[in-house]
Amino acid sequence: MASPIPKHPSVRARRHAQNSGFKQLPADGIPVDKRPVWPLRPDPTMTAELELTEDKIAGMQADLAECEDGRTRGRLRKDIGAAELRAAILKAKLAEASDAELELWTQLWGTPQAALWESVAFQRTLAVFVRYQIRGEQGDLKCAAEARQISDRLGLSPMALQKLRAEIENAEAAEDAGRKRRGSSVLAAPPESDEGDDPRLVLVG
Repeated sequence: MASPIPKHPSVRARRHAQNSGFKQLPADGIPVDKRPVWPLRPDPTMTAELELTEDKIAGMQADLAECEDGRTRGRLRKDIGAAELRAAILKAKLAEASDAELELWTQLWGTPQAALWESVAFQRTLAVFVRYQIRGEQGDLKCAAEARQISDRLGLSPMALQKLRAEIENAEAAEDAGRKRRGSSVLAAPPESDEGDDPRLVLVG
């Protein structure tokens, strides 16, 4: 027989009423009009690399304009093409990362844990987490590891939330609503008749 799936820590806590001294987190996160704007500039590492690549392209183009040797001109054109491809990739990655960072930032402020991040210090920590998380998703394993460590400080897992002495309020009400929604899909039995036996109990011969 399979072992039962363990309950979320906040569910176990509700069996004995709300945890004393625990901060109650609103289920809907921070109101939209109170959410801070994204505080970081575009990724400085990729921005610097893009600027250096563009400077390199400009230098090679100047050399090409002055070069008279055919073999050297061919090499410069090849190098310029490779550098332009690199610059295009960096621009695309910067744009993609910026969009993904803003999207994740917006999503996180809609979570219950957002009530823990209203101080400026936590906002910067959250922004750093978002940057590492997105770079991790782009393939940077070191950034992915950093994001996992910061996520605990932000209470982004059930265990981390318990360590921060916080739990989501109205969670039980949300569960009740879910049960009601599931129950609404089941057809209700018609009411019993007041006159005589219920004709539904008669077997058709």
